[in-house]
Amino acid sequence: MPSKPPPAARRALLLALLAAAAAGQARGGARAETLPLRVLFRLFDDDRALARDTLQRLGAGWQDGYAAPLLELVGFLPDRELQQGVLALLDRAAGRPMGTDLNRRYEWLWSRTPEPHPDYAEFKAALYGQIDARFREYFANDRPASIRLDEIRWGGVERDGIPPLKNPKMVEAGAAGYLSASNIVFGIAVDGDVRAYPKRILAWHEMFKDRIAGRELTGVYCTLCGAMILYDSQAGGRHHELGTSGFLYRSNKLMYDHATKSLWSTMEGTPVVGPLVGQGLELTPLHVVTTTWGAWKARHPRTRVLSLDTGHRRDYAEGAAYREYFASDRLMFNVPRLDDRLPNKAEVLALRFPAAPGETLAIAADFLLAQRVHHDRVGAQAVVVLTDASGANRVYDPQELRFVGWDGQRRLRDSAGHDWQVGEAALEGPGGRRLPRLAAHRAFWFGWYAAYPQTRLVK
Repeated sequence: MPSKPPPAARRALLLALLAAAAAGQARGGARAETLPLRVLFRLFDDDRALARDTLQRLGAGWQDGYAAPLLELVGFLPDRELQQGVLALLDRAAGRPMGTDLNRRYEWLWSRTPEPHPDYAEFKAALYGQIDARFREYFANDRPASIRLDEIRWGGVERDGIPPLKNPKMVEAGAAGYLSASNIVFGIAVDGDVRAYPKRILAWHEMFKDRIAGRELTGVYCTLCGAMILYDSQAGGRHHELGTSGFLYRSNKLMYDHATKSLWSTMEGTPVVGPLVGQGLELTPLHVVTTTWGAWKARHPRTRVLSLDTGHRRDYAEGAAYREYFASDRLMFNVPRLDDRLPNKAEVLALRFPAAPGETLAIAADFLLAQRVHHDRVGAQAVVVLTDASGANRVYDPQELRFVGWDGQRRLRDSAGHDWQVGEAALEGPGGRRLPRLAAHRAFWFGWYAAYPQTRLVK
């Protein structure tokens, strides 16, 4: 995602915010103790004396609640002098110089727990509403939130500016000549409906909404945190039409629902800002496997796969999207904390289950390649992870059984010598017994740790 609007859009934004500041001033003056955040928009005024006076007033009556909105404004300010003035105020608040790296300043902000300014949500609505008027719907009118608003950062695009694919065209495996055997796909099998969604296409769209086996499902691929999660779109007895909000939380994309414009966590499948917060809603994750096209097609020769005919013009070549981002360990958007037990973008298998509330597990993908059958637990939930030669991970509930041998394809053996068949939905064994598949997905280590800093790691 780009981090700044183009120059023409920035100029339009500055003019609109200046008009908003003037209108706000006409409605009333500053509060007795806390300046309303609309006065920050005077920093865009062509009257430099007024802009400097605004900085002086902020400094003279400094409150910690000014820090977050100033950080969000500074990148839009029209000249270096004003930017330096704002950074100097933030340096004074921090008690040390922090340079020009805004990510470093956000880390300072997130290391503290200042009382948010009472106007902060409306400020975000006013600021980002000038970029896309629909953004106002996320923040206006003091919508309830379960996450810090200062950790919600704009990703540089408008709402659905990264366009989701809705009921995309699928083709038979034999017609997918554009795919090489080594290309990465996300494999989905639901009640006999088997499909492959290539990473090289989803990297440009980050979401698909599809009817699979008669069910409305949403696949969300967060390129920045490396997570592909498949959700049932039903929660709380109703269907939720989801889209790409244009905002991020801890480098993880935030979705929004069309009905209420609530923001939803991609990682958890729950609303985090808006009227749906606190209603106990949670999307049900379904199993998905990250594998190669060659391995998926060999296992499912009658699979269907996304067509290149998406209705959009993109370079869908393998690796074309986010090439530089995937090639380095650097982040595009920083997070409050990192953990150096693994490289930032090392892939992990991410596990969390309803049977183990509050507990999570990350298992390094390299570890699983060396341990093709791995038993573990996440709280009360026992798991067995099977990893094939392509690196694909499938997770099942072993219950009281222990498995000791696998041919890497279909045949699995338990410690009592019984053979089991490895299927996409379950392990099938003696007497028709079935051990269900469990939902799990791959993610970059930094993204999973940012969401769940108390996670256990196996490496």
